[in-house]
Amino acid sequence: MAAGSDTAGGQAAAFHGFQVRFHGRGGQGVVTAAELLSVAAFTEGRHAQAFPSFGSERAGAPVVAFCRIADTPIRTRSPVLEPDAIVVQDATLVHQVDLLAGLGPAGYLLVNTARPVGTLGLGEALHDLRPDRLVTVPATELAREHLGRPLPNAVLLGGLAAATGAVSIEAVESAIGERFAGAVAAGNRAAARAAYEIVRRAVTSGPRRGGAGDVERAAADVPGTARTGTAGPGTAGPGTAGPGMRPVAGGPPRPARRS
Repeated sequence: MAAGSDTAGGQAAAFHGFQVRFHGRGGQGVVTAAELLSVAAFTEGRHAQAFPSFGSERAGAPVVAFCRIADTPIRTRSPVLEPDAIVVQDATLVHQVDLLAGLGPAGYLLVNTARPVGTLGLGEALHDLRPDRLVTVPATELAREHLGRPLPNAVLLGGLAAATGAVSIEAVESAIGERFAGAVAAGNRAAARAAYEIVRRAVTSGPRRGGAGDVERAAADVPGTARTGTAGPGTAGPGTAGPGMRPVAGGPPRPARRS
């Protein structure tokens, strides 16, 4: 996990953990996604915080929310300026918001779309990022299929778990069960699990075979599609996560700690 340095009140506060920034529109459950991720981290005995940015949250307006995860108490309360991962719930924000601001070369980008990330209009900003960490997943379509509603927030957390290993899919499913009930919980869990499997197959197949076409074929037997760029040198092998991160498949929960 990367060490970030966010600035608030003119002072830089070092943070050692995993930081996620969520972009979407009002009505898409952006804040709920950040909260669910924090609950998933709590489930695994981690420290976590989630909060929205200030500003308009009317339906359709751009919304930003943040989540931090760490093994030690989290002291900083500033917005996430240097995220380790960015989750984009609405790809049409590309021309309205600087989506990639602060994302370093080793960062992860997960976008809700069935299109390849290179066709989204992000331009030269993608050139500095690792192709194997640029992932798209059709979360809205998966939500419609499993939930009957076009709400991509919980679905994308399944993809995030597969791409980064920051939390396990079991922790995501547990968080969904705590937040929702009945058919809504079951539908969100099924959609998140489907997104997890799509991204897991794409991420683990890409490094092994080295081509975007192979990545897409590896995910073809799961409903929907996930795409990554062509895998580059130094890519982690199947079932692994980035430096300092938990394995994608998850592990035993750590002793409970709270911030």
